[in-house]
Amino acid sequence: MTVNWKKTFVALPLSAALLVPGTTVFADDHSDHEKMENVSVSTPAADLRATLDQALSEHAYLAVVTMQKGIDGAGDFDQAAAALEMNTGDLTEAITSVYGEEAGAQFEEMWSQHIGYFVDYVNATAEEDEAGREEALNNLDNYREDFSEFLETATEGNLEASELAEGLQMHVDQLVGAFDNYEEGSFDEAYDQLRSSIEHMYGVGEGLSTAITTQFPEDFDNTNPATPAADLRADLNHLLSEHAALATLAMQKGGDGAEDFENAAGALEANTEDLTAAISSVYGEDAGEEFKMMWSEHIGYFVDYVEATGEEDEEAKDEALANLDDYRADFSEFLDTATEGGLEAEQTAEGLQIHVNQLTGAFDSYVEGDYETTYNQVREAYAHMYGVGEGLSSAIVDQNPEEFTDETPSEMPKTGMGGASDQSGVNGWMIAFTSMAAALFALVIGVRRKES
Repeated sequence: MTVNWKKTFVALPLSAALLVPGTTVFADDHSDHEKMENVSVSTPAADLRATLDQALSEHAYLAVVTMQKGIDGAGDFDQAAAALEMNTGDLTEAITSVYGEEAGAQFEEMWSQHIGYFVDYVNATAEEDEAGREEALNNLDNYREDFSEFLETATEGNLEASELAEGLQMHVDQLVGAFDNYEEGSFDEAYDQLRSSIEHMYGVGEGLSTAITTQFPEDFDNTNPATPAADLRADLNHLLSEHAALATLAMQKGGDGAEDFENAAGALEANTEDLTAAISSVYGEDAGEEFKMMWSEHIGYFVDYVEATGEEDEEAKDEALANLDDYRADFSEFLDTATEGGLEAEQTAEGLQIHVNQLTGAFDSYVEGDYETTYNQVREAYAHMYGVGEGLSSAIVDQNPEEFTDETPSEMPKTGMGGASDQSGVNGWMIAFTSMAAALFALVIGVRRKES
């Protein structure tokens, strides 16, 4: 394989898309004090990792959704597939920015082909064509070998082809498994595989960003994408963006009266449990349950909105929106108190309104059959959460810089494709939130007094 690898880095085009208009209200203004130099969540290397995390994890999510829509013969299949294609364009721009036009074109061709093989697998399944299914799997097997060699060459051996191929097989198995289980009606397993496929991509993002920054250290100011601070940002990005992704899907399923609605909602609940576990591990069950109550309530209000839409009950829809408005005020106070003012309640409430508008907008347009708008809103909701994750992790690290001073990872990821990193979020949150216990408990008491 002969490729002219470009040795100069141009700012990744996706980095500007990490915050949709308005999401900067989550970013803390640090102009009044100087950050500790080595504990920022927003270094060039960490930004690269976040960019790759966003595009790669969104690929997994949109691929599973598109495969579901395909086998269902859904009216929004073409628009879901178009969103997946736009995601491919984003990834291609990222690769091109680092390695140049020729490499970007090679990447786009190979990446698009592997998506096409998944579509072939769906079509063959719909036609009960076992030979066609096997052909699609064989094509995916050939793809992973070729693509592994591509990445090994691109990264000058920082990622090894044999280990990359292993990790790519995991990606294939997860997407095919999510689809097979969905088609067979094993919905719990289907959504477990969906969540695993999203999580896996954060290991890919960490490994690939580490390989690139090792290859071109000066282009990233000699910063490291795998520091404790960057890990915290990645953990928050993962849990928060997955929340948005699963919420939009569950709302669609609810609106359709789909057979797998309860399972989609169960996946969303499992995401909430992951966030709750992070709080509980530090503050104990009572504080964890208080957090879970607030977070679960806001999800419940979205469900109320879906049900009211189905019943054409405008009054109930307005009530759901009013409840969401109350929630964002309470939760903004929660974050303001927990971060000791690092995230100001008023500005955070504005950002939460964006989140509400994106989810309800995606659902409303879906019900109306305006699927292009739907998937634009879905993608904006997903991207928005990366701004939230960056702002929240920055506030936490600023609050506890001594807990994030280690810039050297325990070891470089073997490949970035060989498995998911530890994305439970518990370890990073456990360290970061320790000094905020008193503030959080004060908030808990305040909320209880307000309710009484």
